[in-house]
Amino acid sequence: MTIRKILIIVPALIIVFLLQSYFWVPTYEQQSRGNPDRLNEYITASIGDASLLNPILSADSASSEINNLVYEGLIDYNEDLRFRGRLARSWKIYEEAFFYINDNASVPSMGKVGPEQIIELLLKAKKRIPPSNPQEKASLENIEEIVLLPAKEFVITRLEKEGKTPGQPKEITIRVTAPPRIKLVLKEVDQFLFQSLSRILGEDYFRTFNGEKYVRITPEIDPVKRSKVVQEALPPTEHNPVIIFQLRPDVKFHDGHPFDAYDVKFTYEAIMNPKNLSPRLSDYEPVKEVTVVDPLTVRIIYKRLYSPALGTWAMGILPEHLLNDEALKKEAIQSGKDPDKFSMRQSRFNRHPIGCGPFVFKEWKSDQYILLERYDQYWEGPPHYSRFYYRIIPDPLTQEMEFYAGTADAYAVRPHQVERLKQDPTYQSFSGLSFGYSYIGYNMRREPFNDPRVRRALGMAIDVDKIIEYVLFGQGERITGPFVKQTDYYNKYIQPLPYDPQGALKLLEEAGWRRNPEGWLEKNGKRLQFTLITNSGNELRKAILTVAQDAWKQIGIDVRTDILEWAVFIQERVNKLDFDALILGWSMGIEPDLYQLWHSSQTNPYQLNFVGFKNEAADDLIIKIRQEYDHDQQVAYCHRLHEIIAKEQPYTFLYVSKWTAVLDKRIVVKETDAEGKVIYKKITPTKTGNYMFYFNRWIKLPETPLFSGEG
Repeated sequence: MTIRKILIIVPALIIVFLLQSYFWVPTYEQQSRGNPDRLNEYITASIGDASLLNPILSADSASSEINNLVYEGLIDYNEDLRFRGRLARSWKIYEEAFFYINDNASVPSMGKVGPEQIIELLLKAKKRIPPSNPQEKASLENIEEIVLLPAKEFVITRLEKEGKTPGQPKEITIRVTAPPRIKLVLKEVDQFLFQSLSRILGEDYFRTFNGEKYVRITPEIDPVKRSKVVQEALPPTEHNPVIIFQLRPDVKFHDGHPFDAYDVKFTYEAIMNPKNLSPRLSDYEPVKEVTVVDPLTVRIIYKRLYSPALGTWAMGILPEHLLNDEALKKEAIQSGKDPDKFSMRQSRFNRHPIGCGPFVFKEWKSDQYILLERYDQYWEGPPHYSRFYYRIIPDPLTQEMEFYAGTADAYAVRPHQVERLKQDPTYQSFSGLSFGYSYIGYNMRREPFNDPRVRRALGMAIDVDKIIEYVLFGQGERITGPFVKQTDYYNKYIQPLPYDPQGALKLLEEAGWRRNPEGWLEKNGKRLQFTLITNSGNELRKAILTVAQDAWKQIGIDVRTDILEWAVFIQERVNKLDFDALILGWSMGIEPDLYQLWHSSQTNPYQLNFVGFKNEAADDLIIKIRQEYDHDQQVAYCHRLHEIIAKEQPYTFLYVSKWTAVLDKRIVVKETDAEGKVIYKKITPTKTGNYMFYFNRWIKLPETPLFSGEG
């Protein structure tokens, strides 16, 4: 009898402890009776904790969600997908283009000519009516200024590695005696400029420029490398797009320090600093120079054509005064670390961030919550919510319970709950096709994933349609490649891999894998065996892990599985490239720039091409997409890149999910009309499905208001 009492009492104690741990804030009923502050708090539940609260270092969604509230970029997208100013109140984009005088070339009907004659020829061409074709006409009309730059000499010193042999790179000196150069200032970026000028100066004018005779390199280097060095030091033509940002006055960081152009320049330099291992580096590598014109003006010059340039400046801006070399050195000494090896990645700033966004960081208790508070001096006006809690609740069932109890305002609602919650009059819901996709990624550095036949076979063995039907409850669509499905960059003509286990076995047999007497696939006496991993707290990924493991075992593959806590999964396995295969997803932007995810230069630790995909044709297309300003041509390049990646199958592309967000109907948008009267509006998503676009205007009311047209 006593034993039975203990068995009953102990679970009860455990339940009480769990309730105290999770139900830590008042419900709606309680708040209306004595805690009106709860109406001013927004609480969201997440399965995983953030990693680094620093926008140039983090790449996970949890960190990004907090960073977007603490930091501010120069620009972002408005509800109509057009760029709008944030820390920048305005901007101007134009181009400076250059070409060297080619004294070996003959200009049509003129022969060899000097720089003054070249300028005269271009000025006459601008006045000629009409020019020979529309493209030439547009290019000439776009030229605002023509300047002759005199010949000059300069010296470049750089480190150059010898072949593929290990060891320290040697220092080389590049002495250049450059000929005169023409500078063209253009009203707008013109990728066709030199094609147009070739019609005037001759088809061979730029192609036959010989930089070799103007360059001396000591000590001598390999001829192939020499040619590349000469091309970099003395390019025949050069496109230099320019962005000038005018910054908002009187913006301050959360510690009261003024924000200015030096912070923008510092943020760029911090990204480019190799010590910081920023995953954003590839977005800013095309930048040639960031110059502070004055405290409220920053000038950014690009090395070459780069069509996504403007969008990259949505990156949150860091406070230079807290993270510059002097500040980091002081922190290193205080913490007993070597200042020469200490980097921003090690700074305590990453757990105590200071930005100039709408919310101020207050507290971070690992694996429990992150607390932000309203920034009353926010330049656009303070948010209506006074506090923002980001709670880490790994268990989806607990998230759901807290949501129903009113102790969480938002959580990642599961597909099987969608239809039920849509019918509940207590809630408002929003849904749409996600900008992104889920996938199984293979570490192509390891066997057997270095064989495309194996990767394709692994995909063919999984019934993805069944995953969508039974795991997502129909809340998803098949996807075949790396672009956002709703855009025209996505190649809709590529068919998904068929579900074909027998076809998969045939491919594996071609790759040398055959069943042994026990039914396992073997090659050279070694079993086809690997581990599939994913992060904890995501029931969908956990279900996919089980489905994939079972499907692969059915055809004789010995698959182990492991589910890891989010921080360990990202920091120890993904960032360090220590995995066989993994289940993950990408949240994508509108731009088609895939350099970070798929270019072969991005396969190192802490970079985002962690599967190790390398393909020369894909690299070439990725660069072309970045430098293409014509939309139709950009789409054509994207479709071809999609084909290559779909053929190579570095991922098994699974699905794009249909996102659903559910909120209490008492959460509304609060605005003030021209007469000063407070009005409440329903929350509506933007074209991209961003229902939180007006989050700073959200407020929670004690009762659901009546909107116009409702009884």
